[in-house]
Amino acid sequence: MKKKIISTLLAGAVSLGGLLSVSASEYTGDRVKARLASEEIEGDFMTVWAERFADHMNEWSDGKIEIEVYPYGTLGTTGDINELAQLGVVEFVFSDYAWISAFVPQAQVLALNYLFPREQVPQVLDHMIQNGDFFPLLQKHFRDNGLLPMSVLYEGWQWVTTNDPVTSPDSLRGQKLRVMSSKLLVEDYKAYGATPTPMSYGEVYGALQTGLIDGQVNPLFAIYSMKFFENQEYITQMWNEPFLGIPTVNLDFYNNLTPDAQQEMHNFWQNAIIPAGEWIDERNASDMEKMMDEKPSLEFTYLTDEQIQPFEERAKQVYPTFVEIGGNGSQEILDAVLADIAAAEKALGIGQ
Repeated sequence: MKKKIISTLLAGAVSLGGLLSVSASEYTGDRVKARLASEEIEGDFMTVWAERFADHMNEWSDGKIEIEVYPYGTLGTTGDINELAQLGVVEFVFSDYAWISAFVPQAQVLALNYLFPREQVPQVLDHMIQNGDFFPLLQKHFRDNGLLPMSVLYEGWQWVTTNDPVTSPDSLRGQKLRVMSSKLLVEDYKAYGATPTPMSYGEVYGALQTGLIDGQVNPLFAIYSMKFFENQEYITQMWNEPFLGIPTVNLDFYNNLTPDAQQEMHNFWQNAIIPAGEWIDERNASDMEKMMDEKPSLEFTYLTDEQIQPFEERAKQVYPTFVEIGGNGSQEILDAVLADIAAAEKALGIGQ
């Protein structure tokens, strides 16, 4: 099925990605038609902000840049769409640090647990993108693999859903938890004693329903929109992992754009970091209320500092593993992330 999807899209790639000469009032480049594959379903964060991006570029170019957004499942699975972007079959993909890691292993630095402060994650990311060393390094590694990230966006914290309470690493021992496909995420949750099970997004509901897995890890909006909560009893916040999206463009396609179009794309995504963070916080709060209304027995829990300590200690033991599996320059990018986060916290007065 995967090969069929790729073959079908390759046949239409030239016509959809082709550039036709036109005149325009402000944008003076060629007419552009492109595809953007989203990792999430219609109405969820990545697809909503991808559509806003498409609308913005269309308006900015006076209708000359047309980007069609494809929600999750319309062009294949989460693994498929990243490959399609690398091949240039689709021009854009909105992915994350885990699924894109099959092509850019250095992106897994963002999968390390207990990196970020609990508050102001969008502001920290904004400071990192605007002032730090991490993002240029990330861009370099993406470029080496035929891709280019335009920003990093916060989509809320990851939550662990289970049928038994989570209070310590002992309570996760042996629990089959679905995680995204990333070698580092597997190591993260193995360190907690769980049995991490990578699985495509669309397979999770059925796996929970049949007992193939005991629980899963996702942000609140996904737990609600994909109805994972229907098959779970506990939703636990460990404060270990913000879910971060990476809007990405195929490098060859990007290089054929005019400099002003390239800059406008970066401007949109980098200016979106804080407002998108505010948008998703409101959405997540609303979805939590909906879940509590629809399933009153559901228990939401925030781990205390005391409960978090053993998780954090185990998480830090995984950091050297990233250097081993994160590809060329992994130590450099880890050092940059740690330094950039510390600088952002100082600039924002976090923890002071």
